[in-house]
Amino acid sequence: MKLRTNIQLFTSIFMLVLILIVNASIYFLFYQNSVESELDELTDQTTTIISSMKENQEIPPGDLLKAFIPADGMIRVYPETGKPLVRSKPLIDYEKFPGEYSNQEIREVVVYEGNRYATVSRPIIWSTGEIVTLQIVKKLINLKENMKNLLYVLILASFLIIVPIIIAGNLLARFLLQPIKALISTMRENMKNMKWKKIELNNRSKDELYEMEKTFNEMIDSLKENYDMQEIFVSDASHELKTPISIVKSYAQLLERRGKDNPELVKESLEAIHSEANRMQKLVEQMLALAKNKEVQGVESVNLQQVLEETMETFIGAYGREIKLELDETPIFVQGNRDQLKQVFYILVDNALKYSDSTVNVSIEKQDNQVIISVTDYGAGIPKEEISRLFERFYRVDKARSRNTGGTGLGLAIAKTIINSHGGTIEVDSEIGVGTTFKVILQVNE
Repeated sequence: MKLRTNIQLFTSIFMLVLILIVNASIYFLFYQNSVESELDELTDQTTTIISSMKENQEIPPGDLLKAFIPADGMIRVYPETGKPLVRSKPLIDYEKFPGEYSNQEIREVVVYEGNRYATVSRPIIWSTGEIVTLQIVKKLINLKENMKNLLYVLILASFLIIVPIIIAGNLLARFLLQPIKALISTMRENMKNMKWKKIELNNRSKDELYEMEKTFNEMIDSLKENYDMQEIFVSDASHELKTPISIVKSYAQLLERRGKDNPELVKESLEAIHSEANRMQKLVEQMLALAKNKEVQGVESVNLQQVLEETMETFIGAYGREIKLELDETPIFVQGNRDQLKQVFYILVDNALKYSDSTVNVSIEKQDNQVIISVTDYGAGIPKEEISRLFERFYRVDKARSRNTGGTGLGLAIAKTIINSHGGTIEVDSEIGVGTTFKVILQVNE
């Protein structure tokens, strides 16, 4: 069942039930008030009869009561035992009409042969001194007609109310479903034609439908951006892999043609193939690392000083370069993945060593609830216009040099992804001819 039909059915049925409840309440209250009014009138008449009997004791009670017989009712007097003492000329068969002796006042409505009768019974002292029950009965002719007329009015009023409600429900369904239909149509068009079409926002109040359309447009922008980045990533990765593959293929063909008689060519070709194979392996590993490091895995309390010391020992042993490490006396711990954080420091120190020939300084400093790890080199520096693009995939400031040093342009992108996943930030401060400092800022594990 469509949402529009559900809205119409819900609003119509809900309002119909509500109208029935209200009408039933009105009908019942009107009936109760009318009955109480009739009973009050009979009660007052009973009081008048009793007063008249006291004031006119010389008149036989039976004769006196005849003067008070209702035009549409009757009066009877019940002794404690035996038949009624007074039988006024009734509109109904008084022999079968409910009635009996009672020593207390009774007010009630009796249904007899399909008609309603208001009855009031009250004990009085008869002329003989015995206590009898005076019963006055009145047929509720007007009440029956009034209730019938009220029923017709309520039915007509319900019809006049429910029809506009159905129309309003239809209009409401159209209003609510119009942006949803536009959203579905746009989504189908995007899937069918591979477009990035957005919904045109209407100049209406900032309601939930407007927020839905706005969120959809933001999602389309985000998807388009991610799709474009994916295309760029695939294109760049293909380009990066294409060059070493071409080199390997060229040297393999050269070996096939001239390698048998030229040992030096064989050595040169094997070294080149080995170098390019290593570069392709590193590129693939870093691409996998970039995809894998989007989330922190294996979270633990990490001693940053210990991680930095291990990293520096590895580089000093491999490069034989001077790396100055400045540490606090008190160990600093952060919550994260030890291997991922170690990879970040490896990337930063490796870059510093590649792009400078002098000492590299690494320091760690605690400020309030944060820790700042700085890696500084004294190389050529980075132009200001290039800094904003440093963390883009495959981007290189010095493309020729990075290719010679085996760079892929993915290291800083991996570092930023890891630090972001740890809830931290990475900043760059560089000056041409002076050097560059990378700062990693993380939350301290208190």
